[in-house]
Amino acid sequence: MSTEVEVEERVAVEEKTTRGKNLIIYNDDFNTFDHVIDSLVKVCKHEVIQAEQCTWIIHYNGKCAVKEGDMDSLLPMRRALSERGIDAKIH
Repeated sequence: MSTEVEVEERVAVEEKTTRGKNLIIYNDDFNTFDHVIDSLVKVCKHEVIQAEQCTWIIHYNGKCAVKEGDMDSLLPMRRALSERGIDAKIH
């Protein structure tokens, strides 16, 4: 018989596994809002309003998870954002 703690731990592990990785963009002092918004629309296929919201989160919080997925889908996006001068990492 499973204890409540074991069940909670198992659920936490399953959630972490199914969610995959996050593509995170970090704030900097040289990219403009317009450049980041345009990049999110073109590279990550965001709607403009979503890109604007992510950009404000990046500005105020220092970072934002802009896309969730597996490594194979996120890696080309990270490379494209990096080529545009945007600091992006996969976690």
